[in-house]
Parts: sequence; C-alpha cells; structure tokens
Amino acid sequence: MNHDREKEEVTDFLTKIVEDDVHNGVYHRPVATRFPPEPNGYLHIGSAYAIHVNHSIANKFNGTFNLRFDDTNPLKEDMKYVEAIREDIEWLGHKPPVYFGSDYSESYYEAAKQLICNGKAYVCDLTPEQMTEYRGTLTEPGKDSPYRKRSVEENLNLFEHMKKGSFPTSSKVLRAKIDMSSPNMNLRDPVLYRIIHAEHYRTRNEWCIYPMYDFAHPIQDWLEGITHSLCSSEFRDHRPLYDWVLSELEVVEPPKQREFGRLNISGLVTSKRYLRELVEGGYVDGWDDPRLPTLKGLRRRGVTPEAIKLFLNEIGVFRQNTAVDAAMLDHFIRQDLKERAVSVMAILDPIKVIISNYPEKQTEMLSIKNNEINEVMGTREIPFSRELYIEREDFMEVPVTGFHRLFPGSEVRLKGAYFIKCEHVVKDSSTGDITELHCTYDPLTKSGSGFNARKVKSTIHWVSAAHGVTAEIHLYDKLLKEKSMILESDNKWEDMMNPESFVKVEEAILEPCMKNVGFGETYQFIRHGYYCLDTRYTAENKQVFNRIVSLKDSWKKAKG
Repeated sequence: MNHDREKEEVTDFLTKIVEDDVHNGVYHRPVATRFPPEPNGYLHIGSAYAIHVNHSIANKFNGTFNLRFDDTNPLKEDMKYVEAIREDIEWLGHKPPVYFGSDYSESYYEAAKQLICNGKAYVCDLTPEQMTEYRGTLTEPGKDSPYRKRSVEENLNLFEHMKKGSFPTSSKVLRAKIDMSSPNMNLRDPVLYRIIHAEHYRTRNEWCIYPMYDFAHPIQDWLEGITHSLCSSEFRDHRPLYDWVLSELEVVEPPKQREFGRLNISGLVTSKRYLRELVEGGYVDGWDDPRLPTLKGLRRRGVTPEAIKLFLNEIGVFRQNTAVDAAMLDHFIRQDLKERAVSVMAILDPIKVIISNYPEKQTEMLSIKNNEINEVMGTREIPFSRELYIEREDFMEVPVTGFHRLFPGSEVRLKGAYFIKCEHVVKDSSTGDITELHCTYDPLTKSGSGFNARKVKSTIHWVSAAHGVTAEIHLYDKLLKEKSMILESDNKWEDMMNPESFVKVEEAILEPCMKNVGFGETYQFIRHGYYCLDTRYTAENKQVFNRIVSLKDSWKKAKG
C-alpha cells in the first residue's frame, strides 16, 4: 500500500499508531482489525462505538475487518445471541467475514502444550479459594503454587487427561508460569485453561477444557492475521499477558493490542451486567425496550444506523473512559431525521373545536408540505371540516401573560387552513372540564390566498374529527434520573429510574394519511417530536407509535 504520511491527516491517536506501523513496514500483510463479542448478550451503543473504531481504522488503510465470536465459555453462550449480533452489525451497515473462536480449539490446545514443553505452563490443583490466597495483593507479592515445579512430562500427562475428561469441573487448571511477584496481577501465573463439563452450543461435548479469554484472544488474532487488536481500556493491564503469550509462542509479526476509552452516555445504562439486571428484574420491556441503548432497543425506538454513525463520527476516539451527554446522541438523531421525516399533525391530548359558521356537511381538501425544509418531499392533501381536534394545551380560558394561542375572543391560524376565533366555551356540567370550543372562521384567510389584512401571533395544528385516526403513543425519555449513579453493588433501580421515562397516551388523533403507514417509516408529529410504528405492539387493528426523540435540542444550545 502506498501511504503518503505528508498528505493524509491523522485524526486520532489510534490512527496515528497504525499509520506509523504502515509507514515503517512493521507488517507484511494488510491492516486487519476485528470486533470479538462474546455471544452471551446483545450489542449496545458502546458496542457500536467499538465496531466503528475498528471498522473505520481498517477502512482508512484499505484493510480488513472481522467479526469474531469469542465463544469459549459453554456456560453462557447461545446461538440466539450469535444471530442477534450478526443482525445488529448488518443493520449498522457492515457485512464482515465471520469467525468463531470455538473453531480454533485444537490450535489453543497445541499452543498450550507448546508452553508446557517450554516449561512455561503447569497444571495446578489449587482450589479457586487457595489460588486467590496465593495470588497476593496489590501491595504484597504472591507465592508459588506447590504444583509449580511439576515436570514437563507430568504436566503433559495431566493436561491430556484434563482434555479426556478424567477430572471433575474446576478440579484442575492450566496456569502460565510467569512471575508471582509481578506488580501486574495479570502476570501472577494466570489461568490459561479450565475444566468445564457442559455442552457447548457449537462443539457440543467434543471438549471439556476451555481456554481463558486472555489466552485465546491473542491466538485468535494471530490465526486471523489481525495486525491491530483494538479494544477498550479495561484490557490495558491485560496487554502484557497478550504480548507474553505471542512472544512465548514465537509467532512472526505478532498483532498489537492497543486500547481506547470506553463510551458512557449520561442517563443510559451501557454495562452488560446492569442491562441484564434491568431486563431480568422486569424494570424494562425486554432487551429491545426503546429506553435501553441496546441496538435492538434503538432500532425499535426508530433510531437509524445513519444517526448512530453521525454521532460516532462526531465523538471520535477517546484515550480515556469518557461520559457523553445523552443530548448529544439525541441531537444527531434529529439531524438525521429532520430532512427525511414526513411532518404530520397529531393531537395527543385532544379538545374538540366546532366551527359554527362552516358548512356542516362540507369537507375541503387542503395542501400541506410533507417537510418544511425538504421541498423535494412535495405536498399532500388533508381534509378540513366543521369539527376538528386541537391540543388542549393550545387553549387557555384565562390566558397568562405571553400566551398567544387560542383563548376566548382571540384569533389564531390553523396550520395550512384558516384563521379561527374562539366565541364560546362548553363545559361538562358535573366536572367543569372543558369539552368543546365553539369558534368561527374567516374564509378570506385561507393559507396560500395572499391574505395579509391582519396578522395573528400563533399557528396551531389540528386534525379533522371526522377523518382522524386513533393511535396509541409511547413517549420515551431517559431511563435514569438526572445525575443518577450506577452503584457497584446493590443497585436500587426503583430509586434511580426516571418516572417519566415511559408515558402512554392511549387515544391520540392523527391525520388520516397515517392509517396505513409501514414499519421503518419515520414522521415528525408537529411540535411533538419524531415518531415511528412500534414493531412489538402494533397490531392489525391497533397502531402504536414510539417517540424517537423530542424536538427540543438542548445539546445544540449548549454547544452554541
């Protein structure tokens, strides 16, 4: 590859590392990165960030990007997660070659035997509790296992019998022989293999010994020709072990592990452990709950992969773990939707308006723009009639200072239609609640007619009562309260959850054009936000719309 350092701008520290390696000819193979999820859960926005980092860097250098399932623990993994992860990655727009760590089982076994033969690994009989005791602390060195001096022949024999299933689960492990006094706890004779008598979702009962991630990971990278193993910062202290494994196996041009900061988003839960607590505790509506930052949840909420890409491009690559305001993600969701979503009128809290001087049986078709800023999207026809619905908040019987919408004696414009004036208020005799507004309209004020004899201070949206369609609306907001902190243990989700994170509106009134909309289509409900059909609860005779994001852009204001 002819890569000109002078002409290409290096945008982040990881790209600079790869750029230098390419320039210096460190590898005689193309740049290659990978995303290695364990198939024991669902991807979330943090996963999308890791995918984006690895894929974009490989793409900058005309390299390759792999999806590899780290499936070397039969107790947690399942094919349903494999299928879900592949689906999510394809939804993001990537179709990488797919590999499985479990396909390399024989290679791990042979690598372990090589370490044993070189005197760099031994079979240990210490219990997990004893191993913890022998390991030492951050301030005190560990002490050698009494089994550390076993001969090569004895270790090979024991390891072979571990493979044959001669020993019970967890009764023996294979450990690396490194340094029990190392200040890095990961180098104090870490476990390389353990015994697990459980059926693996792919290899079934072919194996009963399984490699630890820190041992399997560098071997996987090397076998696949990975040049740069880019992972999140919690693996930084594991890097010396990664390098030790490859060095002891004497591989040629070993891949490099380099780390970047994790992405955290305020008000969102991005820990797999805590996500599981929320789902299994019934605090949310499954893994695809639109309040969760799982890719399934974001997709069901109506967020597009293009919006996620805009967001990830903006934040770049972090050196350290970084918290980003959720308002920033919402901003790019709006940026993506504003020119593609059809603007429609929807009444979430309806109050009836009767235009007393409009002909009772007349229906008039009016032309409305489909998108105020995208002329290419054209216009549509909507019905106007004597009886309408407007938002209850757009009327105030006794207006406060600064209220410019409808009140007795005032005049407003109905969007795309006419001026109306409130003449009379009808109330329920028992409750005193307002049930109807009787208004008059001025036929000379039709939108587009050129009328300018007088002006009004407000335009409000409406829907024809005879033609509107009823729908259920789900209003989603941040799952957690502002400034809520995720505890390390004993989470009290009831105290941390935002009570307004999910609000159901059971009988909203929408324009008739919304009667037969399809899944995946997005709409701006004027003044309310962006919406799409919910894929779980929408049924043949019931439409349910999810709010993707509100219209208020607090991040944009803060940035400005």
